[in-house]
Amino acid sequence: MIHDRRQRIGAAFSAARDYDHHAHVQRHVAQGLATRIAALPLPDRPRLLEIGCGTGFLTEALAEREIGGEWLVTDLSPAMVERARHRLGTRPGWRYAALDGEHGAPPEGARFDLIASSMTLQWFDDLPAAIARLLGWLTPGGVLAFTTLAAGTFAEWRAAHAAEGLAPGTPPLPSLAALNAVLPARQLAPHRVEHLRDAYPGASEFLHALKAIGAGTAARSHRPLPPDALRRVMRRFEAAGAVASYEVVTCLYGVPKEPGA
Repeated sequence: MIHDRRQRIGAAFSAARDYDHHAHVQRHVAQGLATRIAALPLPDRPRLLEIGCGTGFLTEALAEREIGGEWLVTDLSPAMVERARHRLGTRPGWRYAALDGEHGAPPEGARFDLIASSMTLQWFDDLPAAIARLLGWLTPGGVLAFTTLAAGTFAEWRAAHAAEGLAPGTPPLPSLAALNAVLPARQLAPHRVEHLRDAYPGASEFLHALKAIGAGTAARSHRPLPPDALRRVMRRFEAAGAVASYEVVTCLYGVPKEPGA
């Protein structure tokens, strides 16, 4: 089941050929995460692993902030890796590769000073286990910096379903309290929360945008709604303003430095 779901997620992102046009929130969040990373006390030439590069929003934002070093830029979708490579090109010290950051084999010689990911880890099946796994890929003093989505995301779409006595297909997301409880001893700072809103002309445009950025993979147990039920939900969503909220959480985790370092 997990393998099948990973394949569906990868296929959805591979098909997201119009990602850059619709991913307004993703671009904004990547810029914010890059600014946070640039303020970290990183080595002069960090060994960096990016998970879920997409078309390269975070990669580009980090490069703009002149964070050099040896970079491994990865995504679950080989097609997305190639789009990032095509859009950003190659630079000294950069490598691109397909990688399943949660279930795949660790990159050869996986010892990184920084692992970064923007709006990808919400697709993981077991976030606490994945965070613990990624921390094992860091050097002493290394940092895991990522953004993910919390339960307030798409509250309006969920409310439109609830008003009709229906359940949405959007995958469940953790509460902020649940995220705060994940390995608190390894958190370098309190999680930072940002609430964003994206407005659409209507429900059809909202659903199209989700598909266009590869985010249309439903929860495992979801069954598509009958057309009449979906139309009722869409009318509810539009009556509430056709606005989609994002609850974005920025998380910083770290590995202790070696004694005397």
